[in-house]
Amino acid sequence: MTMPPVKYQRGDMVMGRWPGSSLYYEVKVLAFDSKSQLYTVIYKDGTELELKEQDIKSTAGFQPRSRSRSRSPGRRRSRSRSPARTTRRSSSRTAAAVAAAAITDSAVSSRRDTRLKDVEVMLSPVQTKEAENNSNNRHEKKEEKQKEENNTANKVNETTEAEPEKNQGRYNLRRRKDDGDAKPAETRPEQLEEKEAKRVGALASTLSTPLDFGGKIGAYFWLLFLPAWVFFLVLQVNREDPSLTNFPPPLPPLEAFWDAQALGFVILWILFQALLYVTPVGKLSEGMPLRSGERLKYRTNGFFAIVVSAITVAAAVHQGVDLTYIHSHFLQLATASLLISILLSVYLYIRSRYAAPEQLALGGNSGNVVYDFFKGHELNPRIKNFDLKFFCEMRPGLIGWCLINFAMALAEMKQHGLDAPSNSMILVNLFQLLYVVDGLWNEEAILTTMDLMHDGFGFMLAFGDLVWVPFTYTMQAYYLVSHPNPLSLPALAAIVILKLVGFYIFRKSNSEKNAFRRNPADPRLSHLKTIPTATGKSLLVSGWWGVVRHPNYLGDLLMALAWSLPCGFSHLLPWYYMIYFIILLVHRDSRDMSDCRRKYGSAWDEYCRTVRYRIIPRVY
Repeated sequence: MTMPPVKYQRGDMVMGRWPGSSLYYEVKVLAFDSKSQLYTVIYKDGTELELKEQDIKSTAGFQPRSRSRSRSPGRRRSRSRSPARTTRRSSSRTAAAVAAAAITDSAVSSRRDTRLKDVEVMLSPVQTKEAENNSNNRHEKKEEKQKEENNTANKVNETTEAEPEKNQGRYNLRRRKDDGDAKPAETRPEQLEEKEAKRVGALASTLSTPLDFGGKIGAYFWLLFLPAWVFFLVLQVNREDPSLTNFPPPLPPLEAFWDAQALGFVILWILFQALLYVTPVGKLSEGMPLRSGERLKYRTNGFFAIVVSAITVAAAVHQGVDLTYIHSHFLQLATASLLISILLSVYLYIRSRYAAPEQLALGGNSGNVVYDFFKGHELNPRIKNFDLKFFCEMRPGLIGWCLINFAMALAEMKQHGLDAPSNSMILVNLFQLLYVVDGLWNEEAILTTMDLMHDGFGFMLAFGDLVWVPFTYTMQAYYLVSHPNPLSLPALAAIVILKLVGFYIFRKSNSEKNAFRRNPADPRLSHLKTIPTATGKSLLVSGWWGVVRHPNYLGDLLMALAWSLPCGFSHLLPWYYMIYFIILLVHRDSRDMSDCRRKYGSAWDEYCRTVRYRIIPRVY
């Protein structure tokens, strides 16, 4: 039995229907799947989709028509439904959802496009043949002459599937008249654009990316588990024997969790960091383009903030302020930070209910209140120019991490009667301080990360920034206060070398990624090898990104190991960060693989064949 011949061959230029519409555009055939009977095609803007054979037509007869002053039916044109950069889908049935997301991206930005100066678009319903002839009586001869020329082009714009009658309309082009000559029934381009933007905006509000973190049920779990885990770590590490066999830690009375003075200190610290953030010092950096095409501006003065914070803390200690209060009231400070993160998350969700559809995060737009509250409903919540997500991401928690570590070093000296902190405590403080200072010095690089570009700002990030980072990343320093671990000189040297190697890989790979994302055409990056994708972007397969798929994760992993080794091997708990980081990397790697395969299609498969190893070379 012979297979029927394929109608269109690879490389053929044909007309492909845009999914969910009646519009056809010129496409190139890339491949044909005999099992699914779908053609893989690529549009001129780089969009790669899979279409059925009935959605593809030959280019014969598709000739551009000349403009005419007549009101005869012209080629239907939609400024917001043209192909945009979307992700590749596995079938044409899901491509409609892709098109809807693309509509959202382009509809708002289309307001800034160059407007038609000499033509006016008018939407008129399909009429009976008699009425149509009457309305175009003066141009009957001209229509007859053009009918043969435009016959195929008109058929292109009629839907190939049954559509509701209310969608059967026709766009006519005619020479723009003076405003005074326009009839009341005519619709102007600006009005059409506004209506279309509202329509696609409403459609966008119903769209979201696939749910992660266990979906809606997982959101309930993480809302309860994450705070409970922080309290477990704080209570367990402070015990005389923090081994896991000595589980669970005794639960202190409820009043032990609360201290009004601790809440006041946390609020004062956040306000102090907010003041430094709005200080007109440092660079105003542009973020990556949003779905609307807008680029937000950020005050990247994080290094200035940590320097001023360090001077202020040093002055406070010189004036007799006892920073060991942070160690003795660690539980109460964690509770106060948790309360603030919850209140902030409630505020963020309430305000997101009044945000425009294009301002919402697709990942936190599931329609489920709990999931959207956890994941973050609004992408970039701002109070005027004060960006709440960017501020919380880089300031109070990250700089607070260093403050807590310094307080733990003072508490160790006080508790053991030392004139200087132990070598282990010094290493932990210096290693983590270097990590934070590097992040703030290169603060602009965070604008290209997933947190800033894609994740909404909700409980997940608010809790992570204000509670998780300062009260779990400091576990090594907190552990060493009560459980000192002497280090020999060879061990100390080996740990320092490991840290420096990890930091070099981390910084070098992140710098390559950030520079390439911001300006792939930079002459300084011309030596880097890339793989072009259907989205118009390219995948970096050179430098550290040609060694493993996530070299920045590899650097992070080595640094996490260097942070944990000074605590020794007596207990597993100070290795919590290392274990947590491995779990986080596995989750991120799995998420990135899924997202990139959906986004880049066949180009991602080629990338995986080129760069074979994930995170760690020759491991898996």
